[in-house]
Amino acid sequence: MEAAFFAREATTVAADLIGAEFRVDGIGGIIVETEAYSSDDPASHSFRGMTPRNRVMFGPPGHAYVYRSYGMHWCLNFVCLTGSAVLLRAIEPIWGLQSMIERRGTTTLRLLCSGPGRLCQALAVDGTDDGIALRGPRFTVIPLTPPPPVETGPRIGISKGIETPWRYGLKGSAFTSRKFV
Repeated sequence: MEAAFFAREATTVAADLIGAEFRVDGIGGIIVETEAYSSDDPASHSFRGMTPRNRVMFGPPGHAYVYRSYGMHWCLNFVCLTGSAVLLRAIEPIWGLQSMIERRGTTTLRLLCSGPGRLCQALAVDGTDDGIALRGPRFTVIPLTPPPPVETGPRIGISKGIETPWRYGLKGSAFTSRKFV
């Protein structure tokens, strides 16, 4: 996917990623849930400026921003305009199911990639992927045209900007991390 796709507002990119094919080394599925974060958003890692941890968010669009959440789980974001990114929250697993099952230790398809930590574990994404271009050989992102019906709601697992409805999901998907109300 071209970097121009990501060189837009994170909210637009987050909505447009719903229904897109996403693979890491050929393993992946359909993006069913995302969250947007912008530089003026108190919940964003970029809100207080550039640090060694978030420096990728201030680089060119179309790169992976990967960080560890609560010291336990890796989270994958797609960098958009300066200081903004889209967190991948869930995919519907389709390609490379056996690899995902082995990595996650479960055969329950819904639990393979529903949540940012599970998604990264299933796709073997970790800190070594931080800063990698999304159009390189490791990552494949192919948007669905036209985009499918999308639901919106408040983001999950944050303490600031909770009311901001920047969580996007594939309408009716059983693979989101939480139902949309």
